[in-house]
Amino acid sequence: MTPTRTTKLERGRSALGPALELVHTGQAPTRAVLTAELGVTRATAGAVAAELEALGLITVDAHPTAPVGSQGRPSHRLAIDPAGPVALAAQIHADGYRAALVGLGGRIVATAPGCGTVDADPALVISEVVQVGAELLRGTGRRCVGAGLAVPSAVAEPEGTALNPLHLAWEAGAPVRDTFRTCLADAGVTGPAGDAPVTGFAANDVNVAALAEHRHGAGRGARHLLVVGTGHHGVGGALVLDGRLHTGSSGLALEVGHLTVDPEGRPCHCGSRGCLDVETDPVALFDAAGREAAPGTSLLTQAAELVRTEYDTDPGVREAAGRLIDRLGLGLAGLVNILNPDRIVLAGLHRALVEADGDRLRGVVADRSLWGRSGSVPVLPSELEHNSLVGAAELAWQPVLDDPIGALGG
Repeated sequence: MTPTRTTKLERGRSALGPALELVHTGQAPTRAVLTAELGVTRATAGAVAAELEALGLITVDAHPTAPVGSQGRPSHRLAIDPAGPVALAAQIHADGYRAALVGLGGRIVATAPGCGTVDADPALVISEVVQVGAELLRGTGRRCVGAGLAVPSAVAEPEGTALNPLHLAWEAGAPVRDTFRTCLADAGVTGPAGDAPVTGFAANDVNVAALAEHRHGAGRGARHLLVVGTGHHGVGGALVLDGRLHTGSSGLALEVGHLTVDPEGRPCHCGSRGCLDVETDPVALFDAAGREAAPGTSLLTQAAELVRTEYDTDPGVREAAGRLIDRLGLGLAGLVNILNPDRIVLAGLHRALVEADGDRLRGVVADRSLWGRSGSVPVLPSELEHNSLVGAAELAWQPVLDDPIGALGG
């Protein structure tokens, strides 16, 4: 083999991961765009696209067409292969769990919820959600590239332990990642080659939600993305810098739920008072509105629905939601002063609050922050319905994005 040909092959292989990420995040809808983004020749881009197609990851339109009114050579369209492999994603929260299969592009292929009381033994609920995910895999017959688990706790790295599961009855330091991997092996969830268990990853639910919103949702294009949102109980935050999660030295960064927004406010699980965690979550909304949540149904879903359906018609709900909006605005203003993000995305109940009265919330942020007064910081609702699940899948997809051939055994 000549040195020139060897160099071309090496260049093409090294471009596979970046090319797949461009298609995965919707930045390369055609081969012409892929060529420009990669900075390679048309021949190299064509070879890269063909290799990704051969791996069963994307499809390449065999008959290129030019958009109406455009000039120049028509380009082959690139798309995610609808029959391609998936990642098994799982989320555990205070009201239960959910499993899903997520393909490239953040597309949820199948999903199944499980509600009820989460057992104090994390191994039991992790085993349950993995079994549900395994059933989804068997039902669809899809190849599985890996698995990701989202939990309502900071997950320390490299240990993979849940350090502060305040809203679950788990002991601090529960080995959630290792337990997840054991359960995947016990359930017979194997990787693309079918001869070994898939690798399991675990992370905080808001961290992975931020990753999903940055790649596929309201955070696309942001360089410094701040995501803040409610879980079924409590509040979390995450920061994505230039496409990568900022997790701190050991995975524990951005515990924003414990910012004080009312020194005389509600007692918090952390021992303080008036934290964002207890002043702007679903429980706080129901208490402020003098309402009782219905048993057996997701508290987060009920709270968001209450804001969406009654904010404009019920003065009590409007007043209660307004209180949460003002407290949330104070917390965001402090974060803006410290982090100077170029975009804020709000999830969970906070998504419903910004949709109900975004002007009021943005006004508080602008009035109470230096950066807010000197320049507008976009504050947007999240776009993805199950962003923590999509983000958990991103953990499993990352090795494929880094090295498609190595990860898939091609």
